[in-house]
Amino acid sequence: MITPIRMGLVLLAAFATAGMTLASAQTPSPAGAKVYFINLRDGAEVTSPFLVQFGLTGMGIAPAGVEKPNTGHHHLLIDTRMTADQIKEAIPVDDNHKHFGGGQTEAMVTLPKGQHTLQLVLADWTHIPHVPPVMSEPITITVR
Repeated sequence: MITPIRMGLVLLAAFATAGMTLASAQTPSPAGAKVYFINLRDGAEVTSPFLVQFGLTGMGIAPAGVEKPNTGHHHLLIDTRMTADQIKEAIPVDDNHKHFGGGQTEAMVTLPKGQHTLQLVLADWTHIPHVPPVMSEPITITVR
C-alpha cells in the first residue's frame, strides 16, 4: 500500500522531472533567421568604449522572461566561443557572455587595448540559444 507521504514524493519527483525537461528544451528558430553586427566588420579598429549595434532578420526581439514565438534577445560573446554542448544550455553570465535581456539592440562596450573576438547569439526567454542556433560569425576587432 502506498502511503500519502510516498504518493506525495512520487508526484513531487514526477513534477520536478517534467519541469527540468521543459526548462532545458530549446526553442525552435524559423528558417533563415540571422543575427549580425550592423556597425562592425571583421578587422575593425575601434577606440574603447565603442558602440555595438545588433542586427536581426527573420525574428523579433522580446525581453528575457517573455515567451513569444519567433523572438529572442541578444547576447554578446567576447573572447570566447560556445561548444556544441553549451549551445543547448542557458548562456552563462560573466565578462565573456554579455546579456541584453531587456531587449536592447545596441550597447556601449568597454574592452582593454588589443585584439578581441566578438560574436552575437540570440537566445530565447530562458537564455537558451534557439535550435538551430541564431548566431553571427565571430569577428576580430582591435581596440586602440
